[in-house]
Amino acid sequence: MPNAIPTPLLKWLEGFNTLKQQLLESGFKITPSNAREALESLTRRYVTSIPEIPLIRDDLVPGNHFRVPVRIYHPEPDASLPVLVFAHGGGHMAGSLSLYDPIARRIASAASHIVVSVDYRLAPECPYPAGVTDLGSVIKGIQPVLKNLDLRFEPRISLAGDSAGGALCATSSHRFQYDPGIRIHRQVLIYPSLDYTLSQPSAQAYAKGYLLDRDRIFWYFDNYFQGIENRKEASPLFMPCSERLPETLVITAEYCPLRDEGKAYVDRLCDAGLRAEYLQFDGMIHAFLNLEELVPDQCAEAYRRIGEFLN
Repeated sequence: MPNAIPTPLLKWLEGFNTLKQQLLESGFKITPSNAREALESLTRRYVTSIPEIPLIRDDLVPGNHFRVPVRIYHPEPDASLPVLVFAHGGGHMAGSLSLYDPIARRIASAASHIVVSVDYRLAPECPYPAGVTDLGSVIKGIQPVLKNLDLRFEPRISLAGDSAGGALCATSSHRFQYDPGIRIHRQVLIYPSLDYTLSQPSAQAYAKGYLLDRDRIFWYFDNYFQGIENRKEASPLFMPCSERLPETLVITAEYCPLRDEGKAYVDRLCDAGLRAEYLQFDGMIHAFLNLEELVPDQCAEAYRRIGEFLN
């Protein structure tokens, strides 16, 4: 049986859908700029709890063609903590270090990890594989940066990302499974996009009316890819698995079109003999961490489970 959407979230969702319909009827056209503004407005309105982190540094991580901006959060500067590289969501087109600052702080505090939030390049200006390349540069190059900043850390790297950021993390894990010089310890994928073909049943079952519409997802993908890629081969759900893939936690939302691909990914990892955990938040929609004031208990539980898994 489906679970009820909590009343505050349901009322907000009904208002959101009404406003969206009015905009469409008035001739509104989606663009990268207004997509970015929409995520910015939503997140800044409903994520207002900003934990204090005693040490925060901005820096650049060298890459092959681009020095990747990062923001580093150290919740216990006197302790050597493991490193968590974080990739924000936003459909590969939106989001930023600034917008996701409160969420990165919450993760650093809950997980007792040094969180390295990555300001990867965005589509359509910088299409696939720019974001994957940038995240890979940070995974490979963050430890010398931490040393140069005289920060105490353990040489152990895990990954976390929500939505498109989850896609980047999973893609990176699959790529680095064949690199003997890189070992990713664990990964946390939060309502991740893992199937660029949208072939799973939930993509149809929740195609419209639950914040992230199926048509909107395809629009993101059409901006992210340049038209020549094999989208199935680019999807982590269909990538080869080896024993060097990290232990994985996938968090999904009941009313999210991406839900079933998250479950299918966990099943694939388990079938390959890997440790993977699946956690569905009943009654939730995509991006519920960005709507924290509407569902504070569920967000608190998500952060708690992330910290528990990483430790």
